Amino acid sequence: MFAINHLTSTITAFFRRLLNDHMLLAMSGLWIVLWWFRPEPLAEMVDRVHWTTLAVLAGLMILSRALELSGYLTLWGRHLLAQLKGERRLAVGLVLFSGLLSAIVTNDVALFIVVPLTLSLAKMTALPIARLIVFEALAVNAGSSLSPIGNPQNLYLWQRSGVGFGEFLLAMLPLGLGLMTLLLLLVPVAFPKASIRLDNLETEVNDRRQTLLWVALMGYPLFLIAVEIGWVVQALAGVLLVMLMVARRAVFSIDWLLLIVFILMFINLSLIGEQDPIQHVINIMRQWPGGDVSAGVVLSQLVSNVPATLLLAEQSEWQPLAWGVSVGGFGLAIGSMANLIALRLAHQPGIWKEFHRWSLPMLLLAWLFAAIWLSVLTR
Repeated sequence: MFAINHLTSTITAFFRRLLNDHMLLAMSGLWIVLWWFRPEPLAEMVDRVHWTTLAVLAGLMILSRALELSGYLTLWGRHLLAQLKGERRLAVGLVLFSGLLSAIVTNDVALFIVVPLTLSLAKMTALPIARLIVFEALAVNAGSSLSPIGNPQNLYLWQRSGVGFGEFLLAMLPLGLGLMTLLLLLVPVAFPKASIRLDNLETEVNDRRQTLLWVALMGYPLFLIAVEIGWVVQALAGVLLVMLMVARRAVFSIDWLLLIVFILMFINLSLIGEQDPIQHVINIMRQWPGGDVSAGVVLSQLVSNVPATLLLAEQSEWQPLAWGVSVGGFGLAIGSMANLIALRLAHQPGIWKEFHRWSLPMLLLAWLFAAIWLSVLTR
């Protein structure tokens, strides 16, 4: 009887969470509409999904959850607060850390590290956690634009262009530095110069699991190396196997619905991008002031910056396109997969509204900067 009641309550909680997941409901509704107007076999829809990306995403989610469950993020957060006792100084530190990290380990991986760390700060003091995470999401979009390996669209364009690593880096350097500067200029507007009250700073963190910490820390580079050499399935299987032995909760407590959201996103955005009106709109946008930069920015707001890159790459020069889709990561949350990951990891009330409050102005500033600066460079 107890087992039946437990199963019933679990199913009820799952469906309640499902109905409260507005992003999942929106993507599901859009998929039904698109399928209604353009039916196709299930196998063809499955082929539209980039399963490699989802496998990498799942592995990173599990590793980041394990790091969070180790208890050490709370400890590191305590030390961070002890060093940066002002709210504005903390925001600057997190923005710089997020931006630099994203240029080295990609924007998605950076978020899987900094967002759980930021959430751990809420256990020690009152902070605008949602706003801090919003600025971290903006920071990884800005910082990742600098590096050829900072985000998926840069990696694709770097491989497609045939230019060297250093040449690509130098071409993106003005944009990356400019975006980070613009974001840092917004920090004083968003965060007061108030001191942070560290009421719980001295509270001992008793629930620390050193073995889980080392497994997670070693797991990150090993997983990324395996992915880099093409062993994606084996890498995910290894992470699942190890975590099921060391910390099953790290596997079962991640946001599996997020993966369903991305499956639907791949299908929906692929279908939308193939429509003749969309292709017509693309041709029109490329004639606007700013050319490929403006086309990349606007199309990213419609289908996200990675699909926008794929749609525009055939007809565009790589550098203006790289600048445009990097800027396009700001604005609407759909502009970048990293935005959606950050907002989903946060689980903060009102964060979607907070995100657009700062991301839309950042989009306008970054778009203006990119268009003007690139026109100067190409004279």
